[in-house]
Amino acid sequence: MIWQVLFCFSSFYIKNISGQLQYSIPEELKKGSVVGNVAKDLEINVKELVIRKFQIVSRVTKQYFSVNLENGDLIASEKIDRESLCGAKLSCFINLEAVIENPLNFYTISIEIQDINDNAPVFSKKHYNISISESALPGIHFPLGNAEDPDLGTNSIQSYSLSSNEWFSLDVKSSKEGIKYPEIILEQSLDREKKSFHEFILTASDGGKPSKTGTAIIRITVQDVNDNFPAFMKDTYHIRLPENSLIGSLVIQLNATDEDEGTNGLISYSFSRISNNADQLFSIESTKGEISIIGSLDYETSDNYEITVEAKDGGGYVTHCKVFIQVIDVNDNAPDITVTTLAGIISEDSPPGTVIAIINVHDLDSGINGEVACQISDLKGFQLLPSSSNYYKLVTAVIMDRERNSIYNVTIQCMDNGSPPLSTNKSIQLTISDVNDNAPVFEKINYIVYIMENNQPGTSVQNILASDIDEGENGKITYSIVSSNIDNIPVSSYVSINSMKGSNVTARICIIDKNDNAPKILYPSPDTEGSALFEFIPHSAEKGYLVTKVIAVDADSGHNAWLSYHLLQVPDPTLFGIEQHTGEIKIIRDLQDVENLRQKIVVLVKDNGVPSLSSTVALNLVVAENFQQVVPEIKTTTNSDKTSHVTFYLLLSLLHMMCVVTLDSKQNEIAYLKPVQNVPTDNLIDTDDTAAVNDSANLPANNTDQILKNGPCQEGEKWLQR
Repeated sequence: MIWQVLFCFSSFYIKNISGQLQYSIPEELKKGSVVGNVAKDLEINVKELVIRKFQIVSRVTKQYFSVNLENGDLIASEKIDRESLCGAKLSCFINLEAVIENPLNFYTISIEIQDINDNAPVFSKKHYNISISESALPGIHFPLGNAEDPDLGTNSIQSYSLSSNEWFSLDVKSSKEGIKYPEIILEQSLDREKKSFHEFILTASDGGKPSKTGTAIIRITVQDVNDNFPAFMKDTYHIRLPENSLIGSLVIQLNATDEDEGTNGLISYSFSRISNNADQLFSIESTKGEISIIGSLDYETSDNYEITVEAKDGGGYVTHCKVFIQVIDVNDNAPDITVTTLAGIISEDSPPGTVIAIINVHDLDSGINGEVACQISDLKGFQLLPSSSNYYKLVTAVIMDRERNSIYNVTIQCMDNGSPPLSTNKSIQLTISDVNDNAPVFEKINYIVYIMENNQPGTSVQNILASDIDEGENGKITYSIVSSNIDNIPVSSYVSINSMKGSNVTARICIIDKNDNAPKILYPSPDTEGSALFEFIPHSAEKGYLVTKVIAVDADSGHNAWLSYHLLQVPDPTLFGIEQHTGEIKIIRDLQDVENLRQKIVVLVKDNGVPSLSSTVALNLVVAENFQQVVPEIKTTTNSDKTSHVTFYLLLSLLHMMCVVTLDSKQNEIAYLKPVQNVPTDNLIDTDDTAAVNDSANLPANNTDQILKNGPCQEGEKWLQR
């Protein structure tokens, strides 16, 4: 399906046809300007640009463009001068190639560089010196050197003008190529005795908006009797030169004639206008008009040159001709091979068709000299598949076998179609990684062993050896005995096998505590209604008076069970404080100026785990002679049974935290703490208060006396006496 998207903004436009994008931008575009969004125009998800290794390749020396992989924008990296890049060509393009992997796709991005009026007309000379005989008749034309403007179309030269004077007027002629040549026309006869020197300003204007101009000064010297101009046989000469032409070779011999005699008929030749690069390649002999090669031609650098030659006679008359030199390409560039993607290590179980490398081939020559064909040295194990005009994929042709060949050296040879052809070789080394595709093999199929009865346990019976041609971990072998019985008794009761040709290994699993339990506040109970959490403080209480104590436990062990107490919310921080390690809430100043006070305090209890876990509880503190003075509605709801249970739970928690780790000198191992799981507690505590005991608490199944006698530690642990 062929699809096309075309839109314009400012002087930009984009066209996308079957994976080929075309943008159009003006030259001299500011560095960093966005040309377009290739991800959107190619319908590629922006997130895939980095994952699928999207990249662009340009064959020009400078990298004028780049792609922002975060948003898919195609960005101008350098300012582009169309005239430097394409010269006088009517169309100027920069071609990019884009590659994206997984799956592999190739795109062509063509960017047209539009001309802007960034060049003013320039004359080849700042001064034109013309000698005119006083015998010259009115109406005679004197050709001048034309100005040149590398811009195109209306941005190029459109008109000439001459400063006002009474002797000369201006005429402009056009060549077949559309080049405008200014000429001055003598309007009235000159009189050397009255005025021997004239000077005017010649102005060339282009059609840009605003218009740019260039000027030259015309100086006319009036002389006697030289009324013939030199004349070339042609106005324009076209020459074709192969790029391997030798230095010193003759390009052309120009011949201009002048009907005057003597010094007025002697002609000298010179370059009236020649570009800097052409000035290093060509020279002209002033008396013979021979143009010769003085530098090495390179079709890839420039394929054409334009030279303006001036012929001047002894009387000062001049005439001009154009010499166009076309450089013909020869096969002087070998193909260039670039490996853009390479998987240096491939698994031996990779299926046929696995892509190993992406090969890009480019030849700077043109025509058949730039046509390239590639092949590989190993045609059995690999294939070289063309992906586009300049890209190949190197893929596997068969399933690899590391045990047969673990390293491959594949040579890629690319040859162009020139005469004689030029070629380039590039080698790629591939390593095949091992997979566990070979089973161990014993030295023998069957073993028959004869041993005496009544032998001692541990006696070696037979050495059995197996081998595996895989490498590394895939080639390591362990041995075991297949389960079977002799007279209903497992054979493993009679013999054993060394699984690793070494000592038997016993694995012990140790359970390390994780901070997965938040502190449990035992007193005051967070679940109790607010009326049960009032603490009475008499007016006579002084600094240091113990108001109450928050009691909490943590089912975890070690550092994870270390608790600290903090006042999270306190209306007057100057009145109350809490001991961080004991949970005791005390008065930190005297209550002399306090009559009646009722405050709500929130206490935070947190453990020492990472991350830390915490719990909170709220207390109502009352300062008064009696509760009825402040809150008559408060009722005392103390439950003696539950209070005793709280004390019992606190004792269990303290006992649980007193287990320490001991070192078993015989086993040379550390016996780690491990709480007893799923201990029944129905016969120990009231079912209404079971929430106060953690499910993993170290509770024996008998009674409180047992706990106090034996403690909660298991075998191998030590009871810390206090």
